Amino acid sequence: MGHEVIGRYYAAFNAGDAAGMLDCVTDDIEHRVNEGEIRHGKEKFAEFCSHMGVSYREELRDMVIFANDEGTRGAAEFVVHGEYLQTDPGLPEAKGQRYVLPAGAFFDLRDGRIARVTTFYNLNDWVRQVSA
Repeated sequence: MGHEVIGRYYAAFNAGDAAGMLDCVTDDIEHRVNEGEIRHGKEKFAEFCSHMGVSYREELRDMVIFANDEGTRGAAEFVVHGEYLQTDPGLPEAKGQRYVLPAGAFFDLRDGRIARVTTFYNLNDWVRQVSA
């Protein structure tokens, strides 16, 4: 069960399908990003997805998904292949720079949906790549 919902979530991500991602999460989703505030609820998560779709074009490759037998916890490891399209406030200026960044995420799962996602990547590595 955990593998399936995480797989659908990332398939929707790679397809640029924010609605598909939202279908995979609970109404009270807790979204913990690598840098920044915790977002609570589907509305805040949808706002984040919309912002990301404007500022970045990303494809996640080399995906490996892990889940416990109970279907309550999961994790994924992947490599982000991206393009920086529009300047994100507080970050370097966007000029269409491309980047490749190892990343991962941890999940709490409830009733076949994602209740928490915590994403990790090396921000300094990303800044170095888009500033080069």
